[in-house]
Amino acid sequence: MTTTVSKTWTLEFPYRRSTGPIVGDFLRALAERRVMGVRTTEGRVLVPPLEYDPETGEPTTTLVEVGQTGVVVQHAWVAEPQRNHVLDRPFAWVLVRLDGADSSMVHVLDAGAMENVRPGMRVRIRWRASTEGKLTDIECFEPVSEQALEPGTEQALEPGTAQP
Repeated sequence: MTTTVSKTWTLEFPYRRSTGPIVGDFLRALAERRVMGVRTTEGRVLVPPLEYDPETGEPTTTLVEVGQTGVVVQHAWVAEPQRNHVLDRPFAWVLVRLDGADSSMVHVLDAGAMENVRPGMRVRIRWRASTEGKLTDIECFEPVSEQALEPGTEQALEPGTAQP
């Protein structure tokens, strides 16, 4: 006769990781409702910023602010959100290329219905009411029409033209 013994263990990782200067500045900017990217040695702007250029391996050091509007590059519709999803209603996972950036970031788009989502559509950031310096400070993206853009933001920044 064999006896089975069961024991519950708690696995913990009791340490903190430094975000470093690039990611740390990106997170601090989010707390201020700004988005920062990083310029590579070849002039491309990566958002979110990376400490090293994934194509060349060169370190990146120059932070630049990019726009809060952009275009949907790719999307995947979620008709039935799970309890751990950001939104409690149907939404799209999207790759968004923010104005002034050369890369795309993944986030959530609150578009109401699947037929409202398409590659190339203009979107803007919807910020949380209270920001803390986390990626979740961006609650989601939402569709935007050209008429709804703030004065002075009618034209999208070309990739690589973000302001230092």
